Amino acid sequence: MLSKAQIKYIQSLQQKKYRLLSGHFVAEGDKIVQEMLAAAQPMEAVYATAPWMLQHRPLLDKVHRLEVNVVTEEELARISSLTTPNQALAVLPIPGHAEPAAFREGVALALEDIQDPGNMGTIIRIADWFGIAQIVCSPGCVDAYNPKTVQATMGSIARVKIVEAGLPEVLQHAGVASYAATLHGKNIGDFEPITEGIIVIGNESRGLHPATMALCTERVTIPRLGFAESLNAAVATGIICGRLLIR
Repeated sequence: MLSKAQIKYIQSLQQKKYRLLSGHFVAEGDKIVQEMLAAAQPMEAVYATAPWMLQHRPLLDKVHRLEVNVVTEEELARISSLTTPNQALAVLPIPGHAEPAAFREGVALALEDIQDPGNMGTIIRIADWFGIAQIVCSPGCVDAYNPKTVQATMGSIARVKIVEAGLPEVLQHAGVASYAATLHGKNIGDFEPITEGIIVIGNESRGLHPATMALCTERVTIPRLGFAESLNAAVATGIICGRLLIR
């Protein structure tokens, strides 16, 4: 039986202030928890139904000092933020603060004031798909460890390093080319594939701040063939990554 304290603690992690206070976040669902375990992600505890625990015992046994809690479906529903709870929930430590890594080691994404958790999660998943190991988020971005964001990553958050930093400072000291997504730039089709650099994506409605845009070495645009006013930030990120990274 879960104690009231356990239930209250896990429920509190749905809010950013309590995630920051505790230094932990929640990942939910069969696939996501499996991805976290397979990536050898440090983990505090797993709460799952008995059949799930039995099926994934080999993965669980690989994690040191892991608290394993067998719960009923009713208990899982009480601690879940999902409309339909999905077999397993894990509590994990938020990775410690780190400075952006050297950008000459590959391609990074830089996000400015992305507000939608679904967009943020999808962008993290896109980064994982294209082998981008690092995302720099401005302080104005939605929390990458928001439950909705974590859910949208489908486990990719286990493999992509998330760093919070001011983009102007990052761009000033990066030492590599930076590619700003904008409606008024050079056709993305005119660029050769890149092996290093920073792809910079702005806010869903406002785009990039002028000061940030001014620090980017290149401005890239996805040509519009129809009549839509704009593209979703995550969709635009996928298209730009596909064009700039695939040879």
